[in-house]
Amino acid sequence: VQLQASGGGLVQPGGSLRLSCAASGSIGSINVMGWYRQALGKQREMVAAVINGGNINYKDSVKGRFTISRDNGKNTVYLQMNSLKPEDTAVYYCTVLVRGTSYWGQGTQVTVSS
Repeated sequence: VQLQASGGGLVQPGGSLRLSCAASGSIGSINVMGWYRQALGKQREMVAAVINGGNINYKDSVKGRFTISRDNGKNTVYLQMNSLKPEDTAVYYCTVLVRGTSYWGQGTQVTVSS
């Protein structure tokens, strides 16, 4: 399974970005698709995840600002990030859970700065 993430960049506070992550390879049924992030000097943390059946979880600090969605036909997960804050600056990683195994994308940098 390979994951290709895109959409990161530099944005001013209050701005928006949309991350995309496409999964390819021997996928079968993807149980969970999600996004984690890791800021400099900090541990990786879950940002948002969408589970088969439609359940969605968000990190408390992004609720109301970020929206995760998935396109099962394209094996793609999206993260719409609005009202970005400097504390959202991090490398964002997409991840999928397939048949009990987690796979990770290469990470995309999101920098929120004026």
